[in-house]
Amino acid sequence: MQRCPWCEGFELYRHYHDTEWGVPLRDDRALFELINLEGAQAGLSWSTVLKKRESYRLAFDQFDPEKIAGYDSNKVAELLANPGIVRNRLKVAATISNAQAYLALQASGQSLSRFVWQFVGDQPLQHRRLSMSEVPAQTPESDAMSKALKKVGFKFVGSTICYAFMQASGMVNDHLVSCDRRLACASNS
Repeated sequence: MQRCPWCEGFELYRHYHDTEWGVPLRDDRALFELINLEGAQAGLSWSTVLKKRESYRLAFDQFDPEKIAGYDSNKVAELLANPGIVRNRLKVAATISNAQAYLALQASGQSLSRFVWQFVGDQPLQHRRLSMSEVPAQTPESDAMSKALKKVGFKFVGSTICYAFMQASGMVNDHLVSCDRRLACASNS
């Protein structure tokens, strides 16, 4: 199978590429989890967070926004002592803030899915990248998403994080033209 070169290295990475990355995702809870994991990845490699994903799910109550929004200082201390996640105080605090922002968004009558998908006109952008060097770190769409997410209270959602989130959630199809997954992801839109 031809794959994007970034996913080579270990089986979990290949499996993620082959089954999740670039598949259009519209489920609010799954998007909430993904945006927080992308934020946790800031300054690290995605493989680091991917290896810890199951630990994150356990530590953060399966990314239940209602539970996370109510975390107190005892829970924060527990999280910061957990070797199964990235133990960064700002990133843990951001996940709590993001849960509160998620709930506020819902209370205003808007889903996270509708909110983030608006930046691509509710349809995945289909790119035709020939090499990894053509893939940008951010775009005008990710700039706009970042600004809007920050405005409603999300943290660790800079433009580069938003673009990685857009790629992972299938808002943009950045599988290379040579990758066997490109067409499959395009047809899932």
